[in-house]
Amino acid sequence: MQTRANVVYRPGLSFDAFSPEGAAGGLPTIVWIHGGAWISGTQANVEPYLRILAAEGYTTIGVGYTIAPEATYPTAVREINDALAYIKAHAAELNVDPGRIVLAGDSAGAQLASQMATLTVNPAYANLLGVEPALRKEDLAATILHCGVYDLDAMSKLNGLVEWGLKTSLWSYTGTKDWSATYAGATMSTIGFVTGDLPPTFISGGNGDGLTWLQSVPYSNRLKAAGVPVTELFWPADHTPALPHEYQFQLNFSEAKDAKDRTLDFLAAHVRPGR
Repeated sequence: MQTRANVVYRPGLSFDAFSPEGAAGGLPTIVWIHGGAWISGTQANVEPYLRILAAEGYTTIGVGYTIAPEATYPTAVREINDALAYIKAHAAELNVDPGRIVLAGDSAGAQLASQMATLTVNPAYANLLGVEPALRKEDLAATILHCGVYDLDAMSKLNGLVEWGLKTSLWSYTGTKDWSATYAGATMSTIGFVTGDLPPTFISGGNGDGLTWLQSVPYSNRLKAAGVPVTELFWPADHTPALPHEYQFQLNFSEAKDAKDRTLDFLAAHVRPGR
């Protein structure tokens, strides 16, 4: 495995890149944005999974960004956009094919990945954010979204301890307790900016994760209604064991192995691996 650790893309921020041993030239590239409720986590959290995907013929990149409360929204969006610009500018040395980029993420990272995809294909949305997209629409081959958040208005109606934690995280990330009724709540809610120009999307969530029913399923339905090619992996509500938030990384679950295999099938169909 070729590894480039802690590649600095702007002062204080870095990413880690992985490619198959012996890889030469540009490979289809998965840029993965880590989760952590916008207030925790690093790119190291997804390194084992990115190594698994890279071994199948991809360059994989785990991007770091400033978490809250050190920085508030939309700082992370601008930072990830800078990372994408750096990746494109240094594509040859990173074994990246800049015309075959997959944006991927888990949990809060899936929300950010959906934002970066929307930013790339929807000029009106990019204008609202005041961000010039680093990627062109034709650069974006696919998206992979695990256990994400796409509708903050729906989040504002939640109750319970877990939901309280998510609401508190959003307060920290956006800098306001009234996040659902602000610019942040509106623009983070990518469900309201779906167009048919979004790329093929793989979307998954566990049946034991409340975000699946409140966020992933409605977002998937909105994508399909817009004509976006969608590959879903959802489980019946009564499936046992109940699959928790981010079950996809718990490869002791047979269902997580299935999710990995289905992800690789999706990538092969829409991106094509290389060596």
